[in-house]
Amino acid sequence: MIGLPKTTEFNKRIPKQKFYENMDISPALKRIFTEQVKTIYWRNKIAVSTINLAGGNDVTEIEVFEIRLNSKELDDAFLRQIDREIPYHILFLLEYGGKYQARIGYKETLLSGKNVFKVNAYYQTNWMDEDNLPLKLEGLSIEAVYENFVRQVAGDRLKAKENGESLKKSVNRDEEKQSLQKQIDNLKAKIRKEAQLNRQMEMNSELKVLIKKLETM
Repeated sequence: MIGLPKTTEFNKRIPKQKFYENMDISPALKRIFTEQVKTIYWRNKIAVSTINLAGGNDVTEIEVFEIRLNSKELDDAFLRQIDREIPYHILFLLEYGGKYQARIGYKETLLSGKNVFKVNAYYQTNWMDEDNLPLKLEGLSIEAVYENFVRQVAGDRLKAKENGESLKKSVNRDEEKQSLQKQIDNLKAKIRKEAQLNRQMEMNSELKVLIKKLETM
């Protein structure tokens, strides 16, 4: 898929029950597997053994999973469950009605070499034809390819603010921006409900400070 070399192809269907049978998961998460997901395919394995790239310290393999859906809706809890069960970095390609959406999480290594990860926010593209997905195999190492996949999927959200900005720094800045935007939205809602003019003016002043801070990030 997405123009990856044939040497990386795996093309194995994985029964979705493998990800929730005999596991202590909530009924809500099990419903996501049974109701939202139709089939799961392990399409590609990008590793030193399958492609001529240098290995990475924290990213040693990238798996490409195609998830065929029953609708365009898929809860991120599903992706987190798979990311928890598989100790490698994963690019998800969701399919519904012949259209595709790429999703990927910033999977941060907590203990290098021990496959202990923390998955932060998931990023996603719009729905489009598979050939139009903004995904290119770029980089001289597995780690560089993964970081480029994350930036490609995230688009402007993770656009580097300065040359050489690390992916981690870009992700941290994006998380701060999302948090700040949430504060702005909540404050706007409070202003609309506030009846006292002097309190509205105070909150509007606070709102201007938050908006200016967001614009400079």
